[in-house]
Amino acid sequence: MEFSREISYSRNVFLPITNICRNHCAYCGFRREPGDDSWFMLPRDVMKLVKRAKISGCSEALLTLGELPEVHAEAREKLKVLGYTSTVEYLEDLCRQILKLGLLPHTNAGILKEAELHRLRPYNASMGLMLENVAKLSAHEQSPGKKPGERLETIKAAGKLKIPFTTGLLVGIGETFEDLVQSLHVIRDLQQQYGHIQEIIIQPFDPKPNTPMEDHSRPSETSLLKAVALARSLMPNMKLQVPPNLLSHNGGIVEQGSSKFENAVAAAITAGANDFGGISSVTPDFISEERPWPKVQELRNAIERVGFTPRERLPIYPQFIKVKRFMSKEVRQLVNTLADDNGYRSN
Repeated sequence: MEFSREISYSRNVFLPITNICRNHCAYCGFRREPGDDSWFMLPRDVMKLVKRAKISGCSEALLTLGELPEVHAEAREKLKVLGYTSTVEYLEDLCRQILKLGLLPHTNAGILKEAELHRLRPYNASMGLMLENVAKLSAHEQSPGKKPGERLETIKAAGKLKIPFTTGLLVGIGETFEDLVQSLHVIRDLQQQYGHIQEIIIQPFDPKPNTPMEDHSRPSETSLLKAVALARSLMPNMKLQVPPNLLSHNGGIVEQGSSKFENAVAAAITAGANDFGGISSVTPDFISEERPWPKVQELRNAIERVGFTPRERLPIYPQFIKVKRFMSKEVRQLVNTLADDNGYRSN
């Protein structure tokens, strides 16, 4: 395979639809119990951010939320007030409206049934679910939605429905190297069977205050890069993403725009990363609000300094744009106006 000199990224708006969740992951700083510190975004607030993002030049609307929030009475009541019977029904309507406003939705709602994925497919350019790991880990003991088998069923169902899909690993939550190997083998097998996985995220654990794992160490830069290199060796043609706001160098989180940031970007690329995900000038990373996104030009400069070409992409990757069965007619209509001849974001 000829080694590509292009490194991709996208520009998005992060829409944290709700932080109410059925899971209690030991490392999660996003989830809240129903009450004063929880939220369920109103449609007008979602669309206000989408309109700002459109003006700012974004192409992706990233909808992220707690899994199956309606297990809690408060979430069920909020959905009822909004006029919906389920979270999936609400997401379907939001994505339909977002698409009409000119942004491409990418939904990550946790475990979904095949019928639910089918319902969301017409209004999403792509969807996602982090596998995290196939091992049963103590960090997930109180998280029914983190059972590896059930997460794999969602990824498999997306493959059957030809949904361009993002998945990935969370590194540093108690797994062994052998667990990482097995997890990547499972993802590779699914990709070989269905061909729908467009990228794999290799994400480092980042300790959050007031969580059971707040005193656990972040994985070393070497451990993260080793996981990236492993994924690259097993899947040489896969897009591998490392979140740029979670990069580290010599044991510390890097500041964007610094030489350390440039060194961390270079190290990730050398290990095999060829995508840096969605970054936003409109909203923070609500999962890691203390880790700001790099500015687009800072990321582009860092990529160029190591001899690569930065390319802005859409939330659906170029190779999937070329295959009709991976897009609904609603998504295709907008993609055709946003993409250049090579499937990247047009200027």
